[in-house]
Amino acid sequence: MNILILGGGGREHSLAWAVMQNPKCDRLIVAPGNAGIAEIADCATLDILDPGAVVVFAEENAIDFAIVGPEAPLAAGVGDRLRAAGIAVFGPSAAAAELEASKTFTKEICDACGAPTARWARFDEAAAAHAHIRAQGAPIVVKADGLAAGKGVTVAEDVDSACAAVDAALDAPGAAVVIEEFMAGEEASFFVLCDGEEVLPIGTAQDHKRVGEGDTGPNTGGMGAYSPAPVLTDAVAEAALDEIVRPVLAEMARRGTPYSGVLYAGLMIEAGRPRLVEFNVRFGDPECQALMMRLGAQALDLMHACAEGRLGEMRVNWADDHAMCVVLAAEGYPGAYAKGTVIGGLDTLPETSFEMMFHAGTACVSGRWTAAGGRVLNATGRGATLAEARDRAYALAEAVDWPEGRYRRDIGWRALGDD
Repeated sequence: MNILILGGGGREHSLAWAVMQNPKCDRLIVAPGNAGIAEIADCATLDILDPGAVVVFAEENAIDFAIVGPEAPLAAGVGDRLRAAGIAVFGPSAAAAELEASKTFTKEICDACGAPTARWARFDEAAAAHAHIRAQGAPIVVKADGLAAGKGVTVAEDVDSACAAVDAALDAPGAAVVIEEFMAGEEASFFVLCDGEEVLPIGTAQDHKRVGEGDTGPNTGGMGAYSPAPVLTDAVAEAALDEIVRPVLAEMARRGTPYSGVLYAGLMIEAGRPRLVEFNVRFGDPECQALMMRLGAQALDLMHACAEGRLGEMRVNWADDHAMCVVLAAEGYPGAYAKGTVIGGLDTLPETSFEMMFHAGTACVSGRWTAAGGRVLNATGRGATLAEARDRAYALAEAVDWPEGRYRRDIGWRALGDD
C-alpha cells in the first residue's frame, strides 16, 4: 500500500523506519519530513495543517493509508477530511482530539466518568487565578489550556512562580489556564490503541522532561525515554485500563465522539494506584522512538487494523526486550540556541534493529549534516536488558562529533538505580 506520514520530527522518523520494514508498504511519503527521513523515504513539502491541501496531495499520490504524527493536524481536522475522502487514517477526529487540545475538556470527561485525576479549576482572568493559587498554596501545577507541544506545564514550587506562570499563559487573547493540585508519585506513559470500540495496550515508557541531569532545569519536549517502564506493572496497567482508559473511552462514545488512534495516558503512580496527569492523542516524542524500536514492522499492521476497526483481531508480539532513546539537543535548548552548526560522524553510525539514530531537527547542506532545531538527534538502542539498551544508545551519542550539542547522561536512572 501507499502510505503517507504527516510530521517531520524524531517521532516521525521512527514511525517511518518501522513502516519501511513491513513488506505491505509499497511506497512511503513523509510530509514535510526531515533530512534524516529523506534517507529512507520520499519527503514532500506540504502544509499539514491545511486539511484540503492534505487531501488533494493524498489523492494525487494514490495514498491508501495516512498516519498523522503530531497533534496539531489532528486538532485542525486533517483526519476527518482524509476519512471523508475514503482514505484510512491513523489518528482521531478533531472532536476526539480535544482530549489533548483542551485541558478543560479532558477534566470534564474525567469528572463525568469518575476517572481519577487531580483536583482542578479553570481561569481566564489572572486575578482570580492568583487568588485561587494563594488559597491552595504550593506546590501547585499550572497548565496552559491548549496545545503547547508538551511544554505548557509549570510545576510551581512556590506561589510567586505559579502566579508568574499564570501571567505568561494568559498573555494572549482568549487564553485560559487550568490549575491543578500537585500529585506526588512517579510519572509514566501508557500507550493504547483504540478503534472506537476495542482497546489494545501497546507499551509503556518513562520520559525525562527536564533539560538537566538529575531532572533539573526547565521542562522540554523530552530529553530521553525508555520502554518498558518498571513502575507501570501489569497490575498498575490493568488499573489504569479499568479506572481511566475504558471509562473515558466509554464517555467519549456516549457523547458521540468515539476515539480512534493511539491514546497516550500520562499517569502519576503512587502506592500502586494510577491517576491521570494528561492525555495526548498521538505518540509521545521521544517515547515513540523507544516503542518503535521494540515493535518494528508489526507497528504498521497494528496501526492499519486500528484505522480499519479490526483491532479485536490483533495481538502485540512482544519480545522480552528494552529500548532507550537519548535526545541530542542544541546547546541552549529549550532557550535560545544556534542553528546551522555542523554535525560530524553521522554517516558512519550503525543502522540495525538494535541501534538507530533517528533525526529530529537536521538539515543536509552541501553534503554536510547541520542542526536545524532544538532537539536534533535521537540516539536509540535496544537490548535484552535496559542496561544493554542504554549502552547502545550512549555509544551512538558518543560517536557524534557535534561540539555545539548536549545530552543528558542519566536517562533511565530511576529504573537502572546504581547500575
